[in-house]
Amino acid sequence: STNHLDIGSLYLWFSFIMFLFGGAMAMVIRAELFQPGLQLVEPNFFNQMTTVHGLIMVFGAVMPAFSGLANWLIPMMIGAGDMALPRMNNWSFWILPFAFTMLLSSLFMEGGGPNFGWTFYAPLSTTYSPDSTALFVFAIHIMGISSMIRAINVIVTIVNLRAPGMTWMKLPLFVWAWLITAFLLIAVMPVLAGAVAMVLTDKFFGTSFFDTAGGGDPVMFQHIFWFFGHPEV
Repeated sequence: STNHLDIGSLYLWFSFIMFLFGGAMAMVIRAELFQPGLQLVEPNFFNQMTTVHGLIMVFGAVMPAFSGLANWLIPMMIGAGDMALPRMNNWSFWILPFAFTMLLSSLFMEGGGPNFGWTFYAPLSTTYSPDSTALFVFAIHIMGISSMIRAINVIVTIVNLRAPGMTWMKLPLFVWAWLITAFLLIAVMPVLAGAVAMVLTDKFFGTSFFDTAGGGDPVMFQHIFWFFGHPEV
C-alpha cells in the first residue's frame, strides 16, 4: 500500500513488535542484575543484550512509533490527501524489517553478536569487537537511510501540500515539531553513517581513525557520535 494510514499502522505494529523484542532483552538484563555474581547468562551475552536492546529501543521502537503517528496525522492536520512521496514512504518502512533481521541475526554469528554497548565507543567497537560488527554497521546504515527518507517526505509534504489558507503560523504544533525534527534528522543521520563507516574501516580495512597508534583519536568517536546523538534524541 502507499496509503499514509496503512503505512502509519505498519510503523506502529512494527514498533510494538520491536518493543517486545527489546523488552525481552531488558528482562534478561534486569534478571542478571537481580543480585551480584553470575546467575543466568554469560558476561558476553549480557553485553550483547545491552547493545542490541539499546539499538532496538531507539531505532526499532521509539522512532518508528513517532513515524507512524507522523504518517497518520500530518496529512490530516494540514489537509493533504496523502504524504507527498507515497512510494518512497512505503520503501522507508519496508527496509526496516530487513535491517532489524540483520541486526538480530548478528547474535547467532560465530563469535557472538555486537557486545560493545549501544553507543559502540571505539576501541570496544573496533579493536575488541567480534566479526558480527559488519552486520551491525550495515543494519545501522539501512536504519539511517529509512530515517532520512521519512524526514525528506515529511518536509516535502508540509511545505507543498498544505491546504489553501493554512499559513505557517496556522500549522498545529505537532506538525511544526515534526518539521524541525525532520531537518535535524537530515542533518545528523549522515554523521552517524560516517561514524559507523569509520568503525567498519578501522576494524576490517586497517585504517586508524580511532586508534592512537596510527595517529587517530578514540575521543573523536565520542564527538562524532554525540554530534549525531543529541539532535537525534
